[in-house]
Amino acid sequence: KPKRSTGVQQPIASTSARRGSSPLTISRPRLDEVLAMGCWTPVERFGFDPSLDWSARLLSEDGSAFAVLRQGVELGRVQWPLLGRHNVLNGLAALAAVHAVGVELAAVIPALAGFRSVKRRLEVIGQARGITVYDDFAHHPTAIQTTLQGLRAKVGTARIVVAMEPRSNSMRLGAHAEALAPSLAGADAVVFLHRPELAWDAAKVVAGIRGDARTVADADALIDSLGAIARAGDHVVFMSNGGFDGAPRRFLAALQDAPGTGTG
Repeated sequence: KPKRSTGVQQPIASTSARRGSSPLTISRPRLDEVLAMGCWTPVERFGFDPSLDWSARLLSEDGSAFAVLRQGVELGRVQWPLLGRHNVLNGLAALAAVHAVGVELAAVIPALAGFRSVKRRLEVIGQARGITVYDDFAHHPTAIQTTLQGLRAKVGTARIVVAMEPRSNSMRLGAHAEALAPSLAGADAVVFLHRPELAWDAAKVVAGIRGDARTVADADALIDSLGAIARAGDHVVFMSNGGFDGAPRRFLAALQDAPGTGTG
């Protein structure tokens, strides 16, 4: 599989180079191998290592503020509403890309402060009874882990409750099953929607999750379970790249209509 993947990516890198773009990559062994096969424009690397062409220095552990460095020299600082190291890297990549086509960074760096992200990326859909409800497009364990890390850095010791639905094809087929439990380690409680079409044993995965973790058979049971778990001060994150049967907003509506919430 690795050789096949490399063979597919190498022509893409070569074609991009011929079209005049400059690849901007986080340093990874597989990417290094692909680029070594042939890339005819300058390659610039970005990440958190200050020795890279572009680097970010976190000013806030949750990723909401960071300094932008070019070859070790600070060019400016970003403060924005996004969370997580993954979003810091996305912002850094965007700055490097516009710089590659000649845009002045002095105008672009401040513009990131106004970026409001996209829907379903740790999107706060509402608050009720002291509980904050989020909708997140979680499609693989790496995204789940980095999202929870960013939220944890922001909320500190407050409880994070995750409602999880494996919805992508790779998730439903079990391609990420082994990595799923570790990716949810940042949550204090997990309610896992176990649909019949899952090709793997969700109960086994849930058993490997630390803290309070349980499976439910449908969205109605999930909402009921969350209602019993959630309490004031909690952050409830719905993680799925599907519709989740409307569970995020249904849960929020239930909180708004209920005379009280569970005490945990």
